Amino acid sequence: MDLGLKDRVYVVTGATRGLGNASARELLADGAKVIITGRDEKKVAEAAAALGPNAHGVAVDNADSTASASLMAAARERFGGFDGILISVGGPAPGSAADNTDEQWQSAFESVFLGAVRLARAAAAELVEGGVIGFVLSGSVHEPIPGLTISNGLRPGLAGFAKSLSDELGPRGIRVVGLLPARIDTDRVRELDGLSPDPKVTRAANEARIPLRRYGTPEEFGRTAAFLLSPAASYLTGIMLPVDGGARRGF
Repeated sequence: MDLGLKDRVYVVTGATRGLGNASARELLADGAKVIITGRDEKKVAEAAAALGPNAHGVAVDNADSTASASLMAAARERFGGFDGILISVGGPAPGSAADNTDEQWQSAFESVFLGAVRLARAAAAELVEGGVIGFVLSGSVHEPIPGLTISNGLRPGLAGFAKSLSDELGPRGIRVVGLLPARIDTDRVRELDGLSPDPKVTRAANEARIPLRRYGTPEEFGRTAAFLLSPAASYLTGIMLPVDGGARRGF
């Protein structure tokens, strides 16, 4: 199946590793060009070099109010514009409602929520018909995850923003989609498992609750993201797609 990605340009934030990197890799594999971002200049340069000549890295922090302008400018200067953006950011600090501090909430709001809103608004102002805005969210959009109270508070609100945005941009032919990963085998998920007394037992228990009985791979997530961002998914908008091996119990 031809996804129609050849020579299309995408901005992928938080793409030096994990789900953002996997998504960028799959977009490139199908012929797209990508602008990738991360906060650490050296890691961004290394990741872009590893992805190949059709990738260009820009060191920005999603929480920075100037990040969106920098990325739009980089896409124009490097590739003449862009066709879509995938907004991904590292997960906020774990913890309970009693444990998380005001500073952790504020930091997460700036990066996970407000930073994503700024990027989406800036992209919407420049995209034309056929463009797409994607959000990497979390299964916490539908079901709170124990020990991730900040994510449980912020991700559903961002999904609501994405749904509203899809209504507003639909008449212009611009799509808005969300991806809801659960237990994907990334550094972040291994870190969360590592907070337990026995990470191997924790992982086994988590896998037992997944109908496919395993964690997903970053490549599986990346291929799903590449499809949703591609012209092949041209009639999909306003959706929140779980990428979770069937872990979500609702329809």
